[in-house]
Amino acid sequence: MIQALQETLSAVGAHRGTMRDAALMYAAAGLDVFPCAPGGKQPLTTCGYRDATTGARRIRGWWAWQPEANIGIATGHGLDVLDVDVHAGGDGYAVLERLHHAGMVHGALAAVRTPSGGTHLYFPSEADRPQQTWSRGTSHVDFRGTGGYVLAPPSTVIDRGKRAGYTILTLKSEPRPVDGDRIRELLTPIRPRVSAAGAGAVRPGAERLTQWLGGAVEGNRNASLFWAACRLAEHGIDEQGIHDLLDRPALGVGLGAREIDATIRSAWRTVQLTPAADAGGRSAGPVPGAVRR
Repeated sequence: MIQALQETLSAVGAHRGTMRDAALMYAAAGLDVFPCAPGGKQPLTTCGYRDATTGARRIRGWWAWQPEANIGIATGHGLDVLDVDVHAGGDGYAVLERLHHAGMVHGALAAVRTPSGGTHLYFPSEADRPQQTWSRGTSHVDFRGTGGYVLAPPSTVIDRGKRAGYTILTLKSEPRPVDGDRIRELLTPIRPRVSAAGAGAVRPGAERLTQWLGGAVEGNRNASLFWAACRLAEHGIDEQGIHDLLDRPALGVGLGAREIDATIRSAWRTVQLTPAADAGGRSAGPVPGAVRR
């Protein structure tokens, strides 16, 4: 599969055809694809990356319906991606250099320049060792594995009135998988351990919250994330711990890493500054059933 990916990426780099043709090329190499909004990142299908397929008939149908749709690739099956972000609040290139010196990113199959000036590093995934999607917003570096997706060349997005595209910068002849879990550990600040009794009390509710967030729909995803983050903060879970629990379901419903980071930070700070609303120490807030899903 690696050789097929190399050939496909090389062909896409020189591609001057339609978006549908490029999507079919990715699918022929074994990557599951799905359509995203023209000029944007939002999935056009009901279940987003969960609808991704290699089926040529469905792909042709999608791009007949939306000829200019961007190409989303569901990561974790054939491809894992390290996303080095760039935005007004900072960039992840210092972290990338640190990872490079540690010898943790030398096996990239390809480097893709993103519209913001960031970089997507493509790595071949291992079928018998799936790695989960995670986000480390404060480091401006995210990992897209199982449960995630990226836009792929020649997709373009419109930001502040300007259109910019995803461009393949380099290809490597001998790629190898990346250890996303090891990178995550490196980027995760050490925090105090929760006692066994405390962890046992919080865990069931936290699991229900993550499942609930995974069902959030467009128009209510950010509010759902904020509500879930507030509930976890009320149980004494710190900001990084909330990321650990909610990043993956939030990414899975289509929220971007930057938006996730800002929403969780806002929720955590809100709880720290809000006094308890009842004698039981619980802050006031809507119940899950009151939030539109």
